[in-house]
Amino acid sequence: MSVIDHKGFHAATPNAATAMGWRVPPIDDLRSAIACLKAHDGQYRETDHPVDPAGELAGVYRHIGAGGTVMRPTRIGPSMTFNNVKGYPGMRVHVGMMASRKRVSLLLGAPERDLGKQMGQAVKSFIPPVVVPADEAPCREQVFLADDPDFDLRTLLPAPTNTPEDAGPYFCLGLVLGSDPEDPAISDVTIHRLCVQSRDELSIFFVPGRHIDVFRAKAEAAGKPLPVTINMGLDPAIYIGACFEAPTTPYGFNELGVAGGLRGRPVELVECLTIPQKAIARAEIVIEGEILPNKRVAEDQNTHSGKAMPEFPGYTGDAHPSLPVIRVKAVTMRRHPILQTLVGPGEEHVSLAGIPTEASIYNAVESALPGLLCNVYAHSAGGGKFLAILQVATRQLSDEGKPRQAALIALAAYRELKNVILVDDDVDPFDSNDVLWAMQTRYQGDRSTIFIPGVAGHVLDPTQVPDYCATIRAKGTSCKTIFDCTVPVAMKERFRRAQFMDVDPRPFAPDLFA
Repeated sequence: MSVIDHKGFHAATPNAATAMGWRVPPIDDLRSAIACLKAHDGQYRETDHPVDPAGELAGVYRHIGAGGTVMRPTRIGPSMTFNNVKGYPGMRVHVGMMASRKRVSLLLGAPERDLGKQMGQAVKSFIPPVVVPADEAPCREQVFLADDPDFDLRTLLPAPTNTPEDAGPYFCLGLVLGSDPEDPAISDVTIHRLCVQSRDELSIFFVPGRHIDVFRAKAEAAGKPLPVTINMGLDPAIYIGACFEAPTTPYGFNELGVAGGLRGRPVELVECLTIPQKAIARAEIVIEGEILPNKRVAEDQNTHSGKAMPEFPGYTGDAHPSLPVIRVKAVTMRRHPILQTLVGPGEEHVSLAGIPTEASIYNAVESALPGLLCNVYAHSAGGGKFLAILQVATRQLSDEGKPRQAALIALAAYRELKNVILVDDDVDPFDSNDVLWAMQTRYQGDRSTIFIPGVAGHVLDPTQVPDYCATIRAKGTSCKTIFDCTVPVAMKERFRRAQFMDVDPRPFAPDLFA
């Protein structure tokens, strides 16, 4: 077993979670995560009813547990395994593992309201991954080589489509692992939009600024392919840890160390069979491949739908006319594998993107303004990216202005954040009704709104285009807005909420407080 160090970074104490009193469960893969959920009522279900991965599977889960920005009717519900996937005997598909904050709490061990703080601690106490021998890697139980004439990605793996107008079948939870071709010690993991294009090719969409796209550009400039693995069916700590972004995890920081910090032990990797790259050893399914230099395809070349797939803001994105191509070299998998997926705009994206967002904001604000920020919630309405609720505690006149400073820090810490709502410490940031109450009673539009125009945002926001607003000069720039719904420090007493008697309700309604 060998350790993959973070170049230029130094691992801290591995037991930060334990020190904080969080009970981290013994999970190291998708199967142990499912076993954990089975022990809790209402968190997991499976079905043997036949399901078509082309639109039907997502359509079913939309009603059962997708949540998020999915068009209503939808709801927060259990995660679900489909055991009988039409056309794919022996394959199973799991959806919704992280589509509930309560479920993420059960899987990571911290209370729901402390998940952002737990993730913030994990960044500080990262543990680098280790390499294990191939015979210790469950992902190697079955091997399918792409040079076999019978190999066909389309019939081997049940990549779902979310809607009938999708560009094609997508791997929605494929964690891509790549390395800097000029310095292989620098690696990165990120979730990307991966559309199956042929028997052995995928297209890959990069949001601007992703480190693996930097690796790809370097390899392409040298006329070389970039070896990558696509890892599916993982410990949820790996997926959530991978969703940190710069500046919290700068260039050269391998986010697999965050999952190590969450679990208190390193993520296990294994050397690939067909490319000079590593894969996550306990993955359900691994695709080994290369991003080809100077080759591009239209994302919807097979369907001409004009659409890509539903994205986290709740809309189906346009198909990209020219995307890089991954040539598949091999697929390895466990016996009786489980392909893991998500519903694009659902609550699962909120957990994946939002909890790392909360951690990044909390760490940055606490470092600059110690003791001011009580908590932060990356709201579901923004897909975990666009909207943050900051709960602050002001105590004295010298604290005046600090909440707005905290909001500015939040916008700097997470580039894709669009709107910040500031509330006092007597308002629950996780309760939208309470937040809206604060806006109605502690906010005046002309004095409590701060506009910051022309700032880098997110290309998937349909309003961040010049056609929508003449002041936007380029796609992916936005006006950032701060809504200050806090009370002026000198007026705290006037805005004191009604104080009720503190009574234990359990003797009166034990079934409601079990």
